[in-house]
Amino acid sequence: QVQLVESGGGLVQAGGSLRLSCAASGITFRTYTMGWYRQAPGKQREMVASITTGGNTDYASSVKGRFTISRDNAKNTVYLQMNSLKPEDTAFYYCNRGVRPYFAWGQGTQVTVSS
Repeated sequence: QVQLVESGGGLVQAGGSLRLSCAASGITFRTYTMGWYRQAPGKQREMVASITTGGNTDYASSVKGRFTISRDNAKNTVYLQMNSLKPEDTAFYYCNRGVRPYFAWGQGTQVTVSS
């Protein structure tokens, strides 16, 4: 059974930083491209960043230069380092496969950025 558990969210002032973690179980983690997604109230879920099995990364234009995705295959974990946070980054953040079909979504971790 696939399980994705996100953590590391919280309340931070604009300009601050957070590091999100996502621990995966029930999958051969190293064989999947992984991604971070976010969903703000009243908006659709969007991809924020992805990382391939070989470590190649891609970012949404809105976070490029501020966010960094990384992975530790030994720990079955993907990370999202978020710097220079803005109020518009406020959302629930989720991890999942970088492409469809997605695994069952985890509970997410909430990020709130105050101005």
